[in-house]
Amino acid sequence: MNHINPSYRSKFKSKRSATEIAKAIVERDRFALSKAITLVESSDPTKKQISTEIADYLANHTSPKSIRIAISGSPGVGKSTLIEKWGLQYVNQGHKVAVLAIDPSSSVTHGSILGDKTRMEELGQHRNAYIRPSAAGLTLGGVHHATRESIRLCESAGYDIILIETVGVGQSESMAAEMSDIFVLLLLPGAGDEIQGIKRGIVELADIVAINKADEDRIQLATESAKSYRNALSLYHHPILEWRVPVSMISGLRGFGVNLLTDQVNAFCKLSKEKGKFDTKRIKQDIDWLYKTIEQEVGYLMYNNPNISDTLTNFKSQIIEGKRSTHSLINELRSLIQRTYDNQ
Repeated sequence: MNHINPSYRSKFKSKRSATEIAKAIVERDRFALSKAITLVESSDPTKKQISTEIADYLANHTSPKSIRIAISGSPGVGKSTLIEKWGLQYVNQGHKVAVLAIDPSSSVTHGSILGDKTRMEELGQHRNAYIRPSAAGLTLGGVHHATRESIRLCESAGYDIILIETVGVGQSESMAAEMSDIFVLLLLPGAGDEIQGIKRGIVELADIVAINKADEDRIQLATESAKSYRNALSLYHHPILEWRVPVSMISGLRGFGVNLLTDQVNAFCKLSKEKGKFDTKRIKQDIDWLYKTIEQEVGYLMYNNPNISDTLTNFKSQIIEGKRSTHSLINELRSLIQRTYDNQ
């Protein structure tokens, strides 16, 4: 850990109650913050209960008005390099920056590299920056299932700029957009031809588009790409009608265009607040999160019910043997679930 943040020393004890952990987070203890995120990410029922108690405590404490920025793009587009430059700019302006970096997981081993701290070494050493890598696991949407809770924990610890680096897996990046205030899409020079070069589902989420790696030998290509994307985006109307999605050329490696990105983020947030969209969007996100969490928990309870689990095993056999249709089995399962919960 020393090469990540050599100046940091924590007095945090390994065994503390949920309230003690929550209080330590409010007091800006980064070890406590990491502990809480680990608890949130756990599937262990006991740890989940502790994380719930922490969340309940922190709900009664005012968090700073943060800006949540999701940054998406295909692997190799330069997300981590840009985030380090961007994060350093923010901390040098007096902000506290939290980076939630989601690493892709192997579909075979479910393991991930979790190398963002080494890729963002300079930012990771800054006392006003916090980098938390997490594995995406099998979660669709390019984010960890607990990313939303992690955002709240970081805000309670005083971080006012939250940068969410996503896996970059395509249209399912909508989950990242659903937990951020602004969605930044990174593209490479020459990545496709005009509208064919943009995945429709993901571009409709974008509030800002940036052509990264616009370095000396690729300036012309980046210029042509930016023009093509602007033409394509002219056919699309942003939810905030007054906002025209900007397409700019940047270089995360050289830091070129990072100031422009910051200006664009500030302009978007200002307009969003003026139009009453900023807080409304967050409220909608919280409600959507409530329903999605309920669906997940109901699914968990269902699959862990012995009667339902045994029935599903039997259903699999019937499908393999071609004895019954999926539609018929679903109707039978629906009746079983109804009887199970009616008898409780």
